[in-house]
Amino acid sequence: MTALWIAHVDVTDAEAYGRYAKLAGPAIAAHGGVFLSRAGRYIQLEGNDRARNVVARFPSLEAAEACYRSDEYQAALEHARGAAKRDLVIVEETAES
Repeated sequence: MTALWIAHVDVTDAEAYGRYAKLAGPAIAAHGGVFLSRAGRYIQLEGNDRARNVVARFPSLEAAEACYRSDEYQAALEHARGAAKRDLVIVEETAES
């Protein structure tokens, strides 16, 4: 089953976060991730509002987690630490019946 990587982000240091984004994109693609939404329009209905919302689809929950734990993504993540407040969750998609 495919899985969605959903990130909600408030960027506090645009320059450093830009370095993260430049490195994270190729790491995500290398693990089969495809962006469905990157900081597009949104409506916050409940919970904490974060100005940047990102959704990527991966071939599986395991592929998404492997991406997060990969050396390439962790190197990218070093630039995001201290440059943003982030929430990240990976959710397995439900098969349509």
